Amino acid sequence: MSAPRVRFAPAPTGYLHVGGAWLALYNWMFARRHGGTFVLRIEDTDAARSTEESIEAIRRGLHWLGIDFDEGPYRQSDRADRYREGVDALLAAGRAYYCGCTAEDVKARGAQGYDGFCRDRGLGPGPGRAVRFRTPDEGATVVHDVIRGDVPFEHAVLEDFVIVRSDGSPGFYLPNAMDDLDMGITHVIRGEDLLSSTPRVLLVREALTSDPDPVYAHLPLLVDERRRKLSKRYHSVAVEEYRDAGYLPEALRNYLALLGWSPRDGREILPIEEMVAQFRLEDVSPSPAFFDEQKLDHINAEYIRALPVSTFVREALPWLESESPWPPERFDLARFKVVAPLVQERVRKLSEVPALVDFLFLEEPVTDPSSWGKVMADPVAAKVLDDALAGYESAEWTAPVLHELTRAIGERHGLRLGKAQAPIRVAVSGRSVGPPLFESLEALGRDEALARLRRARSRLVAG
Repeated sequence: MSAPRVRFAPAPTGYLHVGGAWLALYNWMFARRHGGTFVLRIEDTDAARSTEESIEAIRRGLHWLGIDFDEGPYRQSDRADRYREGVDALLAAGRAYYCGCTAEDVKARGAQGYDGFCRDRGLGPGPGRAVRFRTPDEGATVVHDVIRGDVPFEHAVLEDFVIVRSDGSPGFYLPNAMDDLDMGITHVIRGEDLLSSTPRVLLVREALTSDPDPVYAHLPLLVDERRRKLSKRYHSVAVEEYRDAGYLPEALRNYLALLGWSPRDGREILPIEEMVAQFRLEDVSPSPAFFDEQKLDHINAEYIRALPVSTFVREALPWLESESPWPPERFDLARFKVVAPLVQERVRKLSEVPALVDFLFLEEPVTDPSSWGKVMADPVAAKVLDDALAGYESAEWTAPVLHELTRAIGERHGLRLGKAQAPIRVAVSGRSVGPPLFESLEALGRDEALARLRRARSRLVAG
């Protein structure tokens, strides 16, 4: 294969959708696999829906995911003169014509779709007149698709379609065909939802040039567990929402790569370079791809655990400093570093970190009523707290020593370590689950830990 040229061509109408990021990733992987060129093209001919903020959001999302483009971003709004040339050529060749029909006119004639009313009326340009492409009456256009095989579209069921709207702006089909032609795009990798538009794009292209068509690959739809198309109505779909929820870009990128495609060696978590080396369009499934957030969480947790501890600390800091329930002045980085390796093993997303360590930085831990009621209702809880207060007072304040002291307290009362440490954990952290207790005690410090044990013991006395 000669070096391919592929493109990602989003409409800038709000944000970078994870589905759009998925399309961009597959285009990027294909280009990198074959030493090709990845082009970013902004389809902004619909001025009412396109914004500069949306374009920036697309660029920001791609950058965060590590998807770099080689050319662009090109903007369709800069190519109006070129599209006009194409329209004039089609009009001159009789492959397009002016149409003055409104949607109400078509409906009034009882037609199910456009009925060709203006096809041979010989209308010229004028206010409110669109330009339609004259679809052949016979034959078919066959879309040769790498993923789906040959998909035929009979011309008899393709009505004459609009290539210039009545307001003078170009529709989707003409710019799409001309951009791919002018930019030398060799492979069009895009979503299944655009498959039905492909014969119209090809008809326009073939009316303008004898150059060979690009190779098409229409990726499957992304659906949820109820087989609904992934949409903002039901799901978080913006790439930046996943970033803000605490996903690592490498993890989200890895997960997106697995939607509809699997590495031939069966692995699911692997470096992007190895995914690129294995990626083939022929291996992409045509069936709908299930966007499983539980699997995404699993992959993200694996990536978090694989980070060097120092990197994990750095990545967690934005949540610890700005998304936390404690006053900023109470945060102690050194204290967090003590428990960071333990927290790193337990979180699926970086946004979960503050809830696991809040007791270390709050003046008083937030007590979970169910944890308190279940653990402290046992009469042995008061005895364990008394012994812990006595033993911890003069003990060397290290996790191993505290562990051994608590084990001995448990033996004294016929308790296993897990049962013995439960009242201590609830007293110092407010809940019965969390990072390992003894490292948490070491990070909290002797004075604060003993103060919380005393307050918990007084609360038991007070009933």
